Amino acid sequence: MEFDYKRIMEFARKVLEIPSPSGYTNNVVNFLLDECGKRKVKAYQAKNGSLVIEIPGLIDYTIGLAAHADTLGAMIKYINSDGTLKFSKIGGPILPTYDGEYCYIFTRDGKKYNGTFLSNSPAIHVYKDSTTLARNEETMHVRIDEEVKSKSDVQALGINNGDIIALDPKTVITESGFIKSRFLDDKVSVGVLFALIDYLQENKITPKYNLKIIITVNEEEGFGASYIPQVDELLAVDMGCVGKDLDGSEYKVSICAKDTGCPYDYNMTTKLINLAKKHNLDYAVDVFSYYSSDVLTAIKGGNAIKGALIGSGVAASHGMERTHLKGLINTFKLVLAYITE
Repeated sequence: MEFDYKRIMEFARKVLEIPSPSGYTNNVVNFLLDECGKRKVKAYQAKNGSLVIEIPGLIDYTIGLAAHADTLGAMIKYINSDGTLKFSKIGGPILPTYDGEYCYIFTRDGKKYNGTFLSNSPAIHVYKDSTTLARNEETMHVRIDEEVKSKSDVQALGINNGDIIALDPKTVITESGFIKSRFLDDKVSVGVLFALIDYLQENKITPKYNLKIIITVNEEEGFGASYIPQVDELLAVDMGCVGKDLDGSEYKVSICAKDTGCPYDYNMTTKLINLAKKHNLDYAVDVFSYYSSDVLTAIKGGNAIKGALIGSGVAASHGMERTHLKGLINTFKLVLAYITE
């Protein structure tokens, strides 16, 4: 049966449009729960916020497939006397890429305001150090698009310390097959896994193994999969790194043999490599030196599992990210082979 792989990117676009920095993820989980309802698959939200989808297989052995729907972002740290906002970053963004980015401020009482991340020396005609000032939490602020001139003006809007700030992802899908956006890490993988559900249903395929698809919501803060439902093994479908000393690219599926924390399970990784060869997939095996995934937090959380990591190559990770449909297709096909063979 023909399958339109562009559905991966279109579904990812819908997820990308829902602001979901770590700590502010109920809206995206509710959207995904509704999508599960449309597909009539068993799904529930765990007490830690993660979404769990269960699909029965032919063999009494359970594979977990993990992706995460939380993103980088920021939180209001303090309201300055001039009505601008000091912020504390959520996750590990490349902060210079925040400079000049549009954002949204969400208050505890449900209001939403527009704003912009700026350097404290934002005008070249005014500040000598506008091009040289370091970009970090101490040298940047958020400007609110409201008539505010003081801290009290801001508070009168209902904006307070601890409110969430989400960036505009600026998602674009090009005719040449690229999707570029903030937070492709890891919302494109959410798109891959929901496309996988569609493929299984439309082709009336029962996976070889029981599946638990786990969409975590605190991965960017390092504890997304510290608790997971019982599985025998966990395959994280996240992002592949692209750059120096790496063979991965935006067109390939990356198979990570080791990250910052530890080597991944040897047998699982070997099986993934062999399946990639068998199906003539464009793939790379790499070591990610500055990276960790939900598998590592699951193991550190005391879950007695083995784990592995794959993902489409994402360029400029934690900045203005980009990947290609070819990389997503290679990732999709590798996951499909892993759960059916």
